[in-house]
Amino acid sequence: MLGVAPAGADAVGRRLAALGFTPGTVVEVVRRAPLGDPVIYRLKDYEVCLRRAEAARIRTREATA
Repeated sequence: MLGVAPAGADAVGRRLAALGFTPGTVVEVVRRAPLGDPVIYRLKDYEVCLRRAEAARIRTREATA
């Protein structure tokens, strides 16, 4: 994971960081709802469910094997 955009100055950005969405964290998509919203992500040792608007704030890159 690369980070949260914008710089995490608002309440949503701070909450995502508090949930563990920080640079260097491995994030995996576990399951999507039938219409694509919300999505369950696995990070660290737990799962979190986010709406598309919240998840759009997270900047990632695909992990290399």
